Amino acid sequence: MYTKIQETASWLRERMTTSPKTAIILGTGLGQLASEITDTYEFPYEQIPNFPVSTVEGHAGKLIFGKLGGKDIMAMEGRFHFYEGYSMKEVTFPERVMYELGIRTLFVSNAAGGMNPKFKIGDLMIINDHINFFPEHPLRGKNCPPGPRFPDMHEAYDHELIALADKIAEEKGISVQHGVYVGVQGPTFETPAEYRMYRLLGGDAVGMSTVPEVIVARHCGIKVFGVSIITDLGGFDTPVEVSHEEVQKAANAAQPVMTEIMREIIRRS
Repeated sequence: MYTKIQETASWLRERMTTSPKTAIILGTGLGQLASEITDTYEFPYEQIPNFPVSTVEGHAGKLIFGKLGGKDIMAMEGRFHFYEGYSMKEVTFPERVMYELGIRTLFVSNAAGGMNPKFKIGDLMIINDHINFFPEHPLRGKNCPPGPRFPDMHEAYDHELIALADKIAEEKGISVQHGVYVGVQGPTFETPAEYRMYRLLGGDAVGMSTVPEVIVARHCGIKVFGVSIITDLGGFDTPVEVSHEEVQKAANAAQPVMTEIMREIIRRS
């Protein structure tokens, strides 16, 4: 795996004309942020050696380089999920490549189901911690450099970046929530009982991504800032039917606010 990581990083490095230190992963329905990136050049996933290919509607499947907030960045428009049939090593392959390319800060975004009764559809939840319910751990197997065998996860989401996001939100009059993200395998949406269980365990939102990516990023020493857009609600007295199309629609509506906060964090950090 490490050889493939090196091969992919080398292929990209030969074609890159910028030197980004920051990367962004755009989740379901969140690809519009890519239109805010200027001076772009991009690579479809299928052209990149050893890269998986996204198969989910709402995930464009390309690596974008350019500027956001006046800084060089790279962005994944579309991510890979365990439920697509990929191994955890494949799901988190891009984060390994990011590290080799010099990325030291990672912004992750996702669409998530809210189970905190204070939440409403369209809320922006800054992730302050997560619970890992995936059946396979992304660090299982031979330890991959440069990380330690037993990485510490007490600060999976960077406290300074969270504080900066709160400051920006207050300055701009943007309402944000904070909470714990529960990462699950999917691809089914949760039953009402599952929503209630995850809530009892301390979760505020649940989704099918992010956690493996964050674990591997932190294993590499990359700082992480995470945001969930609450696209549906569950676990309450009145069950609500959920569809992928509705999730995409709610995510699209909340994108401008998420983009504004991320752009400003990048500009100031």
